[in-house]
Amino acid sequence: MLQLDHIDKVFFRNTLDERWALRNLSCTVQSDEFVTIVGSNGAGKTTLLNIISGNHFPDRGKVIIENHDVTSLPAFRRARFIGRVFQNTTQGTAASLTIEENFAIAYAKGRTRGLHLAISEHLRRKIREKLAEVGLGLENRLRDRVGLLSGGQRQALALLMATIGNPKILLLDEHTANLDPKTAEKIMHLTNILIQDDHLTAFMITHDLGDALNYGTRTLLMDDGEIVLDISGEERKKMTINELLERFSERRHKKFTNDRVLLSAETKEH
Repeated sequence: MLQLDHIDKVFFRNTLDERWALRNLSCTVQSDEFVTIVGSNGAGKTTLLNIISGNHFPDRGKVIIENHDVTSLPAFRRARFIGRVFQNTTQGTAASLTIEENFAIAYAKGRTRGLHLAISEHLRRKIREKLAEVGLGLENRLRDRVGLLSGGQRQALALLMATIGNPKILLLDEHTANLDPKTAEKIMHLTNILIQDDHLTAFMITHDLGDALNYGTRTLLMDDGEIVLDISGEERKKMTINELLERFSERRHKKFTNDRVLLSAETKEH
């Protein structure tokens, strides 16, 4: 279980550029929940993931994971139980290293043993099994450098690397945004399978309102550092994209402002 308790995060405090990224944000997420996150421009979505991962520390509030206060624990100390995949397909993998070496580094995250010990025959078999499930033929390319792979292949690799160490939490920061629609669909399918099979607690930022409602078990809609809507259960199953946008307007007394999200919404509704 993850608890965010009255989180504040302010950048450039006491300057002309002061910006509140998160405002008194509280949220409790149960184990195995798959939470999708959408929001207006500058809503604080990525900052929220950075608070969970330890890349940012809150100015106020607490982060509790499985009843342990990890608020002041840095990112490298959380790496063993938190996996993350980014929007940039080159981030999260090392282009100059082989597929096998990338997996070894991911597997060793948060552990004390070195890279040369991490590449064991047991790990090699595990890597092949994981890659074979994707269906991209990568299980036969363990010695190929990652820089030779396509964007979709690299993102599939990053996703598998993020989950190979059996993390408790998976953070996905618009991880399909830079992919073509067909590849994005494949990556989302893989994402869903991994989260379900590995019983992960997952947070996924997306600009695709269709994906936000169709995947996962719960949807958070953010604006100006706050959670405006928290939708789950039967209400979420019945909700359409237009209804979600209308609910936002009713709650905030303004229209939703995120061009990428609105473009996605228009595409999905037609």
